[in-house]
Amino acid sequence: MSATIPGLAHRGYPKRYPENTIASFRAALALSFRHLELDVHLTKDGVPVVIHDPTVNRTTNGTGFIKDYTLAELRKLDAGHGETIPTLEEVLLLAKGRAQVDIELKQSGNLYAGLEEKVLETVRACGMSDQVFVTSFDHYSIVRMRELSEELELGLVLYGATPSVFPLARELRARYISVKYIYLTDHFVRTCEEHGIQLIAWTVDDEADMRKLRSQYPQVWVCTNELERWKRCVEETGSHRSEVSL
Repeated sequence: MSATIPGLAHRGYPKRYPENTIASFRAALALSFRHLELDVHLTKDGVPVVIHDPTVNRTTNGTGFIKDYTLAELRKLDAGHGETIPTLEEVLLLAKGRAQVDIELKQSGNLYAGLEEKVLETVRACGMSDQVFVTSFDHYSIVRMRELSEELELGLVLYGATPSVFPLARELRARYISVKYIYLTDHFVRTCEEHGIQLIAWTVDDEADMRKLRSQYPQVWVCTNELERWKRCVEETGSHRSEVSL
């Protein structure tokens, strides 16, 4: 693939479609985004599903924790405009051969026993090991994923920048670090480059912030909800500076 947008479609295209749904991811792909970001939880019957919150309260017409629902029960919920909560397998098969997928594990301590194993099984079953990278705020979850797989690409998600992330990234051979964009500095960006790490800034939706980041750090991937706004910013500033091919 080529002529890609150097950024991640955050939960698909949630400004126009229900977040983390098949319709949302299809829209992102149609806009030439070749990096999709999504969130994964585990159902009561052990199926990785794509949804952001630990409960279905905000994004569906249901209530309760995902871990207390079977997949069949989740399928009965409306995730907006008739969309349902997709499985990780469904989204990966949609993206296969078309996009790289950032799978963020929504692990919190021991909330989901076996989440890492189930996600890895799904990735391998879909033949997507070379088209995904797995990230999490829960760095113990990423440690577990590295124990399970030597080949899978991994990343660490941070709210704020910290120098302590680099020894862990080196130990895990993590190729990605995602940081809330307000914490980016010349030093942090340069250190990521020195370690061969692709830096991702989240979540950038304001046009002025987009233009500033694009000007200062064209090598940084932006994770955004405002896909058309970011695409326009990239096209106006020259997409060749940060394009990647998959």
